[in-house]
Amino acid sequence: MKSLNVSNSAPFFVLALVSIAAIFIPTLPNFDDGKFNAADIAWILVATALVFLMTPGLAFFYGGMVNRKNVISTMIKSVAAAGVVSVLWVTVGYSLCFGETIGGFIGNPFTHLFFKGVASGAPALQGGATLTIPLLLFAFFQLMFAIITPGLVVGAVAERIKFSAYILFIALFSLLVYAPLAHWTWHPQGFLFKMGVLDFAGGTVVHISAGCAALAGALVLKRRQSHIEQKEIPPANIPYVLIGTGLLWFGWFGFNAGSALAANTLAVSAFATTNTAAGAAGLSWMFFDVLRGKKPSVLGFCIGAVVGLVAITPGAGFVAIPQSIFIGFVAAIISNLAVHYKSKSSLDDTLDVFPCHGLGGIVGMILTGVFATKTVNAAGADGLFYGSPTFFLIQLKGLAIVVLYSFTMSFTIFKFINFILPIRVSQEEEELGLDESQHNENYTQGTLLVKNDGELKEMLAEN
Repeated sequence: MKSLNVSNSAPFFVLALVSIAAIFIPTLPNFDDGKFNAADIAWILVATALVFLMTPGLAFFYGGMVNRKNVISTMIKSVAAAGVVSVLWVTVGYSLCFGETIGGFIGNPFTHLFFKGVASGAPALQGGATLTIPLLLFAFFQLMFAIITPGLVVGAVAERIKFSAYILFIALFSLLVYAPLAHWTWHPQGFLFKMGVLDFAGGTVVHISAGCAALAGALVLKRRQSHIEQKEIPPANIPYVLIGTGLLWFGWFGFNAGSALAANTLAVSAFATTNTAAGAAGLSWMFFDVLRGKKPSVLGFCIGAVVGLVAITPGAGFVAIPQSIFIGFVAAIISNLAVHYKSKSSLDDTLDVFPCHGLGGIVGMILTGVFATKTVNAAGADGLFYGSPTFFLIQLKGLAIVVLYSFTMSFTIFKFINFILPIRVSQEEEELGLDESQHNENYTQGTLLVKNDGELKEMLAEN
C-alpha cells in the first residue's frame, strides 16, 4: 500500500469527520402549519431542479471550448462543485447565508448547523415576510445557486490548475466569498439589502463574484504556455457548447423566474425578461461580429446568449420586458469588445469568464439601476429612467462594494492555496493535458481512454 500524501488524503478525512458528526444530529419533525401554497411548492421544486441542470450545462459549455486534452478536467471541476458545496451547505453554508444575522454581515454558523431547525422551522427568514413554501425547499433552491457560482470560475483557470487545489478553492470561496455576499444581498437583515440594493437572482452574488474570482485566479496562475506562444487552439467540440447553452438557457428560467419564490405573475414576468434578453444578446453578439468583418458563428451566438442571461439576472424581476431587449443588446456588445481587447493583452482568462460573467453582471446591475420600475415589482424601486437617481446611486455603491470584496478576497484565497500547496500543474503536465495528468482519462475524437493502475481500457465514446 502506498504511503499517504497529506494534501491528497485530507479531503477524504475531512469528509469522513463530517459524515460521522452528522450521525449525532437529532432529527426533528417536519414543520407544517397548513400555510404552505401547493402551487408555489410545485413551482419551486421544478425551479430548483432547473437551476441544478445549469451545472452540467455549464460543464458542456466550458468543456466544448477548451483544448481537446483538457475536456474532462474542465467538465469535472464544474460538476464536482455539486458535491463539495452540497455537503458544505448542509453543514454550515446555509447558516452563514441565511442564519441569524451578525451585524448584517454574516449569518450565525450555529443557527442552522447541520440544517438544525430547517426542516422543522417556521417558513420565514429573520425579519422577513412569511414564506409560502417550506424553509427546507427555500434552502435547497438557494443551494443550487451556491453550487454553480464556483463552477463558473473554472473557465478562467482551465488547462493549468490542479484538481486538488480547485476543490480547496470551491470550499474557501463558498465560505468566504459566496456566503457573505448572499447574506448581505438576500438576507432581510443583510446590510446591502437594508441599503436598498436590488439583485433579483444573483447579478452580484453569483456572476460578479465569480467574474472577479476568475480575474483573480487568472492573475495568480499566470499564463499558459500556449497563451505565451500565442498558439491558436480550436474548441474541442462546438456541439457541446451548443448543448451547454441550451441547458443553461433552459435552467435559467428556474434561476430567474424561481427567484420570485412563488407561482405568480412576477415569476411570469421574470421568465419573459430572461428569454427576451438572452435572444437579443445572442443576436447582438453575432451581428456585431458580422459588423466587424467576421462570419456569424455558433460560438458567437452561444456566448452572447449567455451574456444576456447574466445581464438580465439582477433585474429580471424588476425591469419590464421591452427594456430587457436593450439590456441584452448592450451587454453583449460590451462583453464582445472586452473579449476583443483582452485577447490583445497578457491576461490569460482562458474562457473569458470576467469579460462575460463579471462585466455582464456589472452591466446588469447598472441597468437595473436605470430601468427598474415599481410597475413590475412594487417591492422594488424606480430607476434612473423613471426619475430616481437616488436608487441608481445605491446600485453603484453596492456594485463597488461587491467588486472590491469579491476580487480582494478571491485573490487572497488563490494566494493562500498556492502557499500551502502547488496550485498549478507542472509544465510537463500542462503539455500532456490535465485529463491524463490529473485524472488518468483522455477525451479523444471518438474514443475515451480510461487508465486504472497501469491497465489501459478503451471504450467507445460519442463525440
